[in-house]
Amino acid sequence: MKQKVVIRVTLNNGKKNARSKAMQIAVGLQGVESVSLQGEDSSQIVVVGDNIDSVILTSLLRKKVGFAELTSVSPVSTEGEKPKQETKPSESGIQSMVWPTYQAGVPYYYQPGAPYYAYEVAGYNQNSCNIM
Repeated sequence: MKQKVVIRVTLNNGKKNARSKAMQIAVGLQGVESVSLQGEDSSQIVVVGDNIDSVILTSLLRKKVGFAELTSVSPVSTEGEKPKQETKPSESGIQSMVWPTYQAGVPYYYQPGAPYYAYEVAGYNQNSCNIM
C-alpha cells in the first residue's frame, strides 16, 4: 500500500548539512519512492513510498539529525495508475526469477549453537542413597 508520511524536523540546530543528511536517511529506507521538503522554512519532510515504516524513519531522524515529530501518515490514491500486467511464463516453460532488492541494515548470519550431547555415566544409580 502506497503511503505518504509527513515528519516535522528541526533542521536549523547548528549542524551544517542537516537537510541533506535528513533526506539521505529518508531515501535509505526500503520502499521509499520520493522525498521532499515542504512547509514554511522547509521544516517538514514528506516521504512517499510503498509500505514505509514511519516509526523507524522518525527514530532514525531523531538519532541522526535532532528533534523529529511524526505529523501524519496517509494512504496515497492510485486511481490514475494502470493495472499491473501479469507475467506469463515463456513458451519453453521456464519462469523468470525475480531477486529481492537489497535491504540496508545489519546482515543476518546463521550461527548454530553448540551441539547438545547426552552422556550416561557408568556406575551411577539414581535410586541409591549414600546418606543412610
